[in-house]
Amino acid sequence: MNQNIENLREALRFSPENIPLRLHLADSLLNDNQLAEAEEEYQYVLRFAESVKAKLGLARVYFAKNSFSACNVILEELIDSGEKSFDIYLLNTRALVKEGSISQAVESYKKVLSINPNYYDEELDAKLRLAQDSSVDDYDEEEDFSDELEDRFVERPNMNFSHVGGMGSIKKEIDLKIIQPLKHPEIYEAYGKKIGGGILLYGPPGCGKTYLAKATAGQVNAKFISVSLNDILDMWIGSSEKNLHEIFELARENTPCVLFFDEIDALGASRSDMKQSGGRHLINQFLQELDGMENDNDGLLILGATNTPWHLDSAFRRPGRFDRIIFVPPPDKQAREAIFKLKLDKKPIEKIDYEKLVKKTQDYSGADIEAIIDIAIESKLEEAISKGTPSPINTKDLLSAVKKHKASTKEWFSSAKNFALYANESGLYDDILEYLKIK
Repeated sequence: MNQNIENLREALRFSPENIPLRLHLADSLLNDNQLAEAEEEYQYVLRFAESVKAKLGLARVYFAKNSFSACNVILEELIDSGEKSFDIYLLNTRALVKEGSISQAVESYKKVLSINPNYYDEELDAKLRLAQDSSVDDYDEEEDFSDELEDRFVERPNMNFSHVGGMGSIKKEIDLKIIQPLKHPEIYEAYGKKIGGGILLYGPPGCGKTYLAKATAGQVNAKFISVSLNDILDMWIGSSEKNLHEIFELARENTPCVLFFDEIDALGASRSDMKQSGGRHLINQFLQELDGMENDNDGLLILGATNTPWHLDSAFRRPGRFDRIIFVPPPDKQAREAIFKLKLDKKPIEKIDYEKLVKKTQDYSGADIEAIIDIAIESKLEEAISKGTPSPINTKDLLSAVKKHKASTKEWFSSAKNFALYANESGLYDDILEYLKIK
């Protein structure tokens, strides 16, 4: 005999219309697995009051009795009426799984996690964040991802190296390692060497790694597919791997093709740092795609860009994967001048002393130069509003903006120098030391 339940019943004899007390009794009966009695008490409350708590309790009774359809009817009624609590969505998810309504359960579980992103349930994760052979065949977002791939991602760039100012040594290295093999496949085939492979571009942010990748594709008249982490990741384990595989398949169908992964360190973080198995599954899938063991990667050039190559899983840098690495430093003098001219094109300017600007912007990235121009424009706008007439941007305006915006690459080099000095046994980061004139 449960003394607490008996005490609650005794109290209700003196106060039978006490709804909170009766709900407390119903909850206690449910927790004691006295399902019939609990159902009766919840039903009693609902005859006299429109109680969300009573409806949720009744749904729990039906779930415990394996009456999953009855449970869901109550929960859907609550949801339709505007109730969107964590407990309601969680019970709804569990009941939908029991009914075998997996696609609906996926949507319900998404709502659970939107309310509490840190929630973890081993059973639900195993069923709803499952791998490719999951029964979630009617998951609309997966279908949309597949249907819209080509329209969303495949480009044929209308630019090449002639559109990239300066950076001669970088273009020469890319030409030797990437472009010539694609232009002269017969020579490489004669030596039994495959065309394509993986190249890792690394350096400070905002220095044109994406621009270079697109120009590389244009240089060899190849199609270009640019992918970010957001294009791949899905909250359901298996969906991300499937998305990644479909991107690689799309690239294979469009060879010659440059497949570019931006911020690849986020996608290929060290597996030892991954707390959840889902991240490790995705990395393993990426490695399989790079190896091309089940698929032919011939004619597919895979480029990855990263600001922090030292955070990339070492498995990514093994032969046949991203085994070639190119340092993309801040733009040189010629490149900085080209960027200034490009960004100032079609803006009201008077004669600009580009040589003076270039001299004052050593170590500035392309993004920094764009920020300088924006600062100068804002200053001119303020002046135009106060005077009532617009005036062109001049060298003095831009030099004044340079003083207000420091090179963002300094912080990156401060961190990179430590890796280049103390974690560089293989000489992977020697280019950083050369740029800093340390070596």
